Amino acid sequence: MDGAPRSNIAITEGPFLRAGLSGIALLYLALFLALPVATVFVEATRKGLGPYLEAVTAADTLSAVRLTLLVAAIAVPVNLVFGLAASWAIAKHEFPGKSLLVTLIDLPFSVSPVVSGLVYVLLFGAQGLLGPFLADHDIKILFAVPGIVLATLFVTLPFIARELIPLMQEQGTAEEEAALSLGASGWQTFRRVTLPNIRWGLLYGVLLCNARAMGEFGAVSVVSGHIRGLTDTMPLHVEILYNEYNFAAAFAVASLLALLALVTLVAKTLLEWRHGDELGAGVRH
Repeated sequence: MDGAPRSNIAITEGPFLRAGLSGIALLYLALFLALPVATVFVEATRKGLGPYLEAVTAADTLSAVRLTLLVAAIAVPVNLVFGLAASWAIAKHEFPGKSLLVTLIDLPFSVSPVVSGLVYVLLFGAQGLLGPFLADHDIKILFAVPGIVLATLFVTLPFIARELIPLMQEQGTAEEEAALSLGASGWQTFRRVTLPNIRWGLLYGVLLCNARAMGEFGAVSVVSGHIRGLTDTMPLHVEILYNEYNFAAAFAVASLLALLALVTLVAKTLLEWRHGDELGAGVRH
């Protein structure tokens, strides 16, 4: 009808168009998501379960798994504390340099991970700005765990803060002001009012941060030195095995990463399904 709004027309008409668009989206996901993941598991088990178990339980693989989990166990809590503090300050307060802080939080999104790794080399390398000082005091950052942790911290820094800032801004400050007016301290207000309101958005950000921490390759590759059994994380170990033409072992280790990614994806989907309204503000940024 001529007087019908365009939005109603779009909703009630064009079933073939909607079916076609849905089909294209599903085909795209099948080709670029489901098929590669399936290929990883098929190639990992092509030679049988025995070689697969041998690859994933090899000493170098276990070392890479331990290092990956260690780095994630350090980076995620640090970014959790930073994300909470930064989002609390940005969403609930006005202060000089607020816009600069927001820009700095977004910086890892706009800088290549490889470039960020090179920055650490320029800072802590033997010929870097702090290199001579570190060498004189026998402090190792590059080609050691501290360098890997620093690189991972940088690339994962925005995830939790960027989930919480829009969520806190949408909630406003009315509840906190009411709690403070009733005599609650700042810590009590945060623990009993703010934190319960953001708990699911916080968990969502932690999941994304953890997934990126375990899967980071570019920045870690630059600062790790690729010392097998010592500074190789799981993504780096996959690269080493693949370059050695040990394809079965490479895909076996890659399947572990894929499993971790799938677990994260399932947890993320469950959070969105059960708490979609609360997560909506954090997702739409």
